[in-house]
Amino acid sequence: MAYFSKHYHSPGTAPGTLIVRGAAAQPLSINLIDYTEAGVEEHQLDSPEQCRSFLEHDSRTWVQVNGEVNPDMLRNLGAVFNLHDLALEDVINTGQRPKVELYDNQVFIITTMPVYDGTRLELVQVSLFMGKNYLICLCPLAEDPFEPVRKRMRQTSNVRFATRGIDYLLYALLDLIVDAGFPVLEQFGDQLEDLEAELLERPSQQTLSSIHRLKRELLILRRVLWPQREVITTLMRGEDEFIHTETLVYFRDCHDHSIQIMELLESFRDMATSMLDIYLSSISQRTNETMRVLTIIATIFIPLTFIAGVYGMNFHNPASPWAMPELGWYYGYPMVWAIMISVTVTLVWFFKRRKWM
Repeated sequence: MAYFSKHYHSPGTAPGTLIVRGAAAQPLSINLIDYTEAGVEEHQLDSPEQCRSFLEHDSRTWVQVNGEVNPDMLRNLGAVFNLHDLALEDVINTGQRPKVELYDNQVFIITTMPVYDGTRLELVQVSLFMGKNYLICLCPLAEDPFEPVRKRMRQTSNVRFATRGIDYLLYALLDLIVDAGFPVLEQFGDQLEDLEAELLERPSQQTLSSIHRLKRELLILRRVLWPQREVITTLMRGEDEFIHTETLVYFRDCHDHSIQIMELLESFRDMATSMLDIYLSSISQRTNETMRVLTIIATIFIPLTFIAGVYGMNFHNPASPWAMPELGWYYGYPMVWAIMISVTVTLVWFFKRRKWM
């Protein structure tokens, strides 16, 4: 993952300019759900213009756009729902910081949903527009992640969507986006456990690379999830006319989930940092153990080398009073070996007694 993933226009570009770089990566689909207390209607649309007839009904409308949007489609959607140009620009320029913008008779929200497959962390920008009786959700993923919410709406026993305003649907989508962080952090937690076991057994260069990658992903995740908590806090204040008092308790629950995610994230970041220290300590400990073994071996062979060196000089002259008499002894060679073995055994016993080996 790149350190800088935000799409942006060239400096000096007019505000509200809609430009897409490259071809669309995911196919585009528009799903509409129109619901009242009487029931739920689902429609597959070909263009945003088909939404106009539903806005005239006394119902609540959810427009779900999945895939990579193009400027023409986004302009048509903005014309139908009277969306602000700056908000449309933020939709098409992904990588925005999570935020809440209040426009005339409209609320614009940018959130980030983390998606993790075990090897690559993807941060998906989800853009939401909420009006008096409609909600527009734009998600660049081809597969709709909000199918669980749609499934709850289809259940006749679930009357909360039917009896409450469009703000409850906004809560349901935000709650799913926030809770998407739990399975991601669960996978990070499993990786931390594996790395911890690897650190205690046999750390390697690959272990260090995994720790650095994990720290980087946790840092990027924190950068987007921290302002997302501020988004929920802003909606809890009830400054917008579309957020009803009876729905604030659900937003408070969503806020609690965001706090739990941030606490887990901070704990995992601390664990990753401590693992780096453990890795360095482990490598240092392994180096010290290796040096200790080599030192013990060298210490044992120093007196043996001295003995072998002394008796290897071969100064043997029977006429000289300073000659080595041991060189002429019958048991001289076994005697030298006995001395060497005795020295080795004594040194090993001494090292073990001092717990150096």
